[in-house]
Amino acid sequence: MIAEAGLAALWFAAALAALQLALAAVGVRRALLSNPVVTQTAEGKSRPEPRFVGPEDVAITDQIMSAVRPVAVVQGLLAGLSLLLLIIAFVRSDMSVLLVATNSHSDKPLLYKIAGAWGNHEGSMLLWVTILGLAGGAVAILEHRLQRATLIATLGAQAMIALGFYAFLLFSSNPFARLNPAPVDGNGLNPLLQDPGLAFHPPTLYIGYVGISVAFSFAVGALVTRDVGPAFARAMRPWVLGAWIFLTLGITAGSYWAYYELGWGGWWFWDPVENASLMPWLAATALLHSVTVLATRDGLRAWTVMLAVVAFSMSMIGTFLVRSGILTSVHAFAVDPKRGAFILVLLALYIGGALLLFAARVGTVRQGNTFEPVSREGALVANNLLLSVVLGIVLIGTLYPIVAAGMGVQLSVGPPFFDKTAGPIALILVAIMGAGPLLRWRRDEANAVLGRMTVPVAATGITFAAFAALGGGIGILPLLGLSIAVGAGTASIAPLWKRDLRRTPLFTWGMVIAHLGIAVSLAGMASDSAFTKQTLIAARIGEPQRVGPFIVTLDHIRPVIGPNWSALEATLTVQRGTGKPFTLRPQSRFFASPPTVTSESAIATKVDGQLYTVLGQEDDQGRWQLRLWWKPFVTLIWLGGALIALGGVLSLFGRVRRERRAAAREMEA
Repeated sequence: MIAEAGLAALWFAAALAALQLALAAVGVRRALLSNPVVTQTAEGKSRPEPRFVGPEDVAITDQIMSAVRPVAVVQGLLAGLSLLLLIIAFVRSDMSVLLVATNSHSDKPLLYKIAGAWGNHEGSMLLWVTILGLAGGAVAILEHRLQRATLIATLGAQAMIALGFYAFLLFSSNPFARLNPAPVDGNGLNPLLQDPGLAFHPPTLYIGYVGISVAFSFAVGALVTRDVGPAFARAMRPWVLGAWIFLTLGITAGSYWAYYELGWGGWWFWDPVENASLMPWLAATALLHSVTVLATRDGLRAWTVMLAVVAFSMSMIGTFLVRSGILTSVHAFAVDPKRGAFILVLLALYIGGALLLFAARVGTVRQGNTFEPVSREGALVANNLLLSVVLGIVLIGTLYPIVAAGMGVQLSVGPPFFDKTAGPIALILVAIMGAGPLLRWRRDEANAVLGRMTVPVAATGITFAAFAALGGGIGILPLLGLSIAVGAGTASIAPLWKRDLRRTPLFTWGMVIAHLGIAVSLAGMASDSAFTKQTLIAARIGEPQRVGPFIVTLDHIRPVIGPNWSALEATLTVQRGTGKPFTLRPQSRFFASPPTVTSESAIATKVDGQLYTVLGQEDDQGRWQLRLWWKPFVTLIWLGGALIALGGVLSLFGRVRRERRAAAREMEA
């Protein structure tokens, strides 16, 4: 009965989403028609629109709009109940549920049974819609700053998005479908997903995606009610910032998960699945800066709304394309044409509808405050333009092979394309990022800006000269990356110079730490590209091998048994110079269900980098394949990601605390 109860909860949640949308649409329309709006007739004469202005009309409108909030809350709770029941089915190994039998096994550890609930297409979509419903309920409970009509329109937009997801689940991706007769045991989860990262990575990304959808709903609500202004931006900003934090954490964690799990020694391969998460992050980064300008300076109104639409579009493309299988095989539509058609319809409705709404209402968005090109706003616009260019490159590079394959041409777009096209633009973007906080709002003087940039520019130049002379002929992009990272890192802490650090606002600390994190990550990327040493060897027992500053000796190979796998484990003794030896134990694992062989890397983390080891197969001469990497300062990549997320958290708490204090002062007054 668990599966039937979960499906029933899903149907009730979908029904409430439809009710929420209908109530919001009727309530907002009546509220708008109760205002003294004047339109132009075809003859050019003004006439007032019909309005609901009588006491009874006002009372009916109030009742309709008052019902939207509780409906949104209950809808979110029902979606959460549905996901909880699916997790229970996985934990109990209920093989009569098709999804459990296909993606789980009774011998799996408990963590992977729980995470396995969303380690598949149907479960991940249910997780998506659950977070979406809970977020809508949170907006209904917590948001009190917007005009009522704008808030109800926002909740209506959330219901519209959720309704599409509910329909997708119920009609083409039912997670509670039964299997009769039930098998004795299941197929098991993909071994590459049997990692703690599965419990963390997808939920953080989906929270980020849903946060963007909430921002999009705020933008739709503001466009519908013609309420695009600072109040709308202040309501949207926490959701954008929260989404950006979770996307940052998800991408960072996913990068490290792939790095140690796949055994190929890389942290980013420009794989379509990776790009699908990067594109919403790029758009959300631009949106975050624009919404901050609108909230605090009443500028970039049209930019903010458009970026909310673009960010949501990227999250939709990323979620649907990855989970539909389109990115991995263009023949997925032929295998399941019903699901593929559903995806295309949803993409057209949401993205096309959002763009049409923006085009129809952008004329009603007032310009807002203006600024000079040499100003902090000017730097933010330049960064937004560059972020948009990088986003376009990633989007084209991701989708072009799919379009070409649909036309019968098989090709791939890999790291060389993205590195050569997006890399230089990203370096310029980071340089402008470093300069932006040193500019004044509205208007600044070029000479004064150059004076403030003296130290960062000098740091960049010294670093460039030093590595050019002593770096051993590293490539131009890594050289520029290292130099700009040092300069941008120096510039990022400049806003703290000559300030009382104890009185510095929390959100200023957040900006500084996040920008510093970008510089730290860039330094790690450039170092990995410039200084990595790699060797592939066929090693005999007791035979020493050198990689970078390390001597690695294969001591022995032994079999080991895990909870649901067996493995061959190598014992490697490693020594660096005259230091104390230490041991690494990479494995080659075999999973029986489903039958799969995986490489489990063994990594030694040092202050100045990581030694990365992978065990391969034995050849006919009794030698074992070993892949060894020495990756100087590669850990800076993920340290930088953590700093970026920490900066976002500090900014979020700082902004929320300031707004609460301001609201408290207004109430006291």
